[in-house]
Amino acid sequence: MKKYLAEFIGTFWLVLGGCGSAALSAAFPEVGIGLLGVSLAFGLTVVTIAYSLGHISGAHLNPAVSVGLWLGGRFSAKDLVPYIIFQILGALVAAGVLQMIVTGNGSAIGDFAANGYGAHSPGKYSMNAALITEFVMTFIFLIVILGATDRKSSPGFAGLAIGLALTLIHLISIPVTNTSVNPARSISQAVFVGGWALEQVWLFIVAPIAGAAVAAIVYKFINTENN
Repeated sequence: MKKYLAEFIGTFWLVLGGCGSAALSAAFPEVGIGLLGVSLAFGLTVVTIAYSLGHISGAHLNPAVSVGLWLGGRFSAKDLVPYIIFQILGALVAAGVLQMIVTGNGSAIGDFAANGYGAHSPGKYSMNAALITEFVMTFIFLIVILGATDRKSSPGFAGLAIGLALTLIHLISIPVTNTSVNPARSISQAVFVGGWALEQVWLFIVAPIAGAAVAAIVYKFINTENN
């Protein structure tokens, strides 16, 4: 239960910090942090949780990461479903807190940093473009995670490498999908936006998990001789 609670808190922080920066600060009058700021916010949530709670749960904060680590032989099957449940719950609670903050000045929640494609993509990118983006970005994210946490990698730097990777991923893909690479993050925002966001959330569940699964297989293959 301590591991599951750590995943709950960590995913809560990722959604509150990352989506909160997008919903509250990205375009704030005169001092908006913009795409770069939102990208850094997501990366910083991972770095801070990795070094504070990583020793308890591994700081997955993401169902796709848990699936990838399980397929990569780094994570027990018995913990997979509980991890995913607590990650989604943490994300939903964070979205609820964020909804109360965002509407605190009388504003509507708007798109609430939800992920989308077509008319709901920030750059109006197609479903195919969104699918490719989410698959490839999650694939690379898992390669970085698996490599950075390998027993032969430099100890103590995994959290930094993973956080910087997530920052870079957001810098590339926010214009395409608002960046998911994390089904829990996508589900939480979609639940509060409803409508189109719930209709499109399937892509942000399927593509990240598929990308993570392929990454686990590829990493095991290219790393075989080193183990």
